[in-house]
Amino acid sequence: MTETSHDTGARAAIALFVTEPVRRKMFPAPALERVGVLGELREVPVDAMTPEAALDAIAGCDAVLSGWRSPALTEAFLAAHDRPRFVGYIGASIRHMMPTAAIESGRLTVSHAAIPIAAAVAEFTLAQMLEHLKRTRAQDQQMRSRRDWFELREAYVGRQLGAQTVGIVGAGYVGRLVIRLLAAFGCDILVYDPYLPEDRARELGVRPGTLDEVMAGSDIVSLHAPVLPETRHMIDAGRIALLRDGGLLINTARAAIVDEAALAEALRTRDITAAIDVFADEPLPPDSPFRTLPNAILSPHTAGHTWETYLQQGNMVVDELERFLSGQPLRHQVTPAMLKTMA
Repeated sequence: MTETSHDTGARAAIALFVTEPVRRKMFPAPALERVGVLGELREVPVDAMTPEAALDAIAGCDAVLSGWRSPALTEAFLAAHDRPRFVGYIGASIRHMMPTAAIESGRLTVSHAAIPIAAAVAEFTLAQMLEHLKRTRAQDQQMRSRRDWFELREAYVGRQLGAQTVGIVGAGYVGRLVIRLLAAFGCDILVYDPYLPEDRARELGVRPGTLDEVMAGSDIVSLHAPVLPETRHMIDAGRIALLRDGGLLINTARAAIVDEAALAEALRTRDITAAIDVFADEPLPPDSPFRTLPNAILSPHTAGHTWETYLQQGNMVVDELERFLSGQPLRHQVTPAMLKTMA
């Protein structure tokens, strides 16, 4: 129970602390009805408020449901108020949303919705791999331009995913789901993750290796590492140069782990392809060199976005809210031990 409901019997005050677009996608009427059963729902119109005013509005709430573009909880705010005690965050990366010290000290209990997002990103990643090997969109375009049938058949002989060596950089939520999907194809899978124990690698059916070994030894490399001091620009010019000719680099993780200038230069000068979903500047500037490179496959940070995922995210944090208010163990809690390796 929260302190308010446990000590006084009063209904918990629950703040819906999200933008209107997030509310529409992830908290439709049935989800909000569930919240209303659990406590007094207070919708905070963060779109129309300054961050300071929005934080003031949740000061008396026991629990907060937060999301993308919501104001971040600050150390000063948490030091000045004894509530909220719980935050259910519909995203995965929580570092920019609240001080990690509050989680480490137990001042704040935080749950996130990383798993449904990870599933969507994993499917997106697999789709990029298959498209690279089969080139279905290019064949469609060539068919519509009436290119000779037999010439087209010779020009677009595809490749089997199961015959490729796939490198996975980061075996967290997304990386493990990608590995699970690839297992059905029988790929040889190389993994770089300094936090992956050898016994766990054996369970996953993968071969651990150094980052250089993964970059040089894979036909496809997919990035799923968090942004940490040691991962910033770890995919630099030297490691990009290790990619095999004809290879594919996929980044659905974070832009900061790749040296974008080095990648753009490699795409200009080498026979490699990069599928890029995340960028240092978002929205991607109109004059970005990536927009002019035919071997750069671009998407606007949408790898984790599906309609089903949106609903799963909202329902997941409501489920966690219910567990918190009833004193049950959370299933998706962000623990102090997780903070060292998560975004």
